[in-house]
Amino acid sequence: MSTSTSLTVAVIAKECVPGKVKTRLSPPLTPAGAAQLAQASLSRTLDTVRTLAAAHRLLVMDGTPASADADQFDVVDQSGGGLDERLAAICDAVPGPLLILGMDTPQFSQSHLAALLSDWDSGQPARDAWLGPAADGGFWALAMRRPDGNLIRGVPMSTDRTGAAQLDRLESAGLCVGHLPLLRDMDRFSDATAIAREIPGTAFAAAVVEAMAVTGALR
Repeated sequence: MSTSTSLTVAVIAKECVPGKVKTRLSPPLTPAGAAQLAQASLSRTLDTVRTLAAAHRLLVMDGTPASADADQFDVVDQSGGGLDERLAAICDAVPGPLLILGMDTPQFSQSHLAALLSDWDSGQPARDAWLGPAADGGFWALAMRRPDGNLIRGVPMSTDRTGAAQLDRLESAGLCVGHLPLLRDMDRFSDATAIAREIPGTAFAAAVVEAMAVTGALR
């Protein structure tokens, strides 16, 4: 069986509740506007994951997803603890191979994962793990053929060195790590507008334009 057809893709996400999600988008957005943009990002991410040749799709939620978002996903609750613990719990629950994605890079596409999928579908994979670095120093994707939560626990999250620290943890364990393309996370509204320019004509780009019209942002 090819690895791609045995792959589990897990999206770790947060319910898009005003005031509780993407708070750094406010200002210029209102909390409600930030939540709407977060929902647009999450929905597009899930739509892309549905196109991947994966055996299992997990939506690992803090909160309750919209019914449309849950379609074709097994919804599971996030564990407690910091982000490192929550990511580690996913690894401990899935035998592998596993790809974990966040909800903040709606511009990601199959092409960004092409090297990973080709390698793991080759019959003789060259890479034990793959890491997708984010422009803010974190990472937008983490994949392991043999998931091990201990390779994530204790890695400091939400810093400009998170991606480098995670890469060092993987390589220090003897894993051969492949590198996915650098992507920008949607942390601030300037990020959202830059991402929208990368994917014109999409529902996410339209949501950004609507947010700008409502708030007068960046005019």
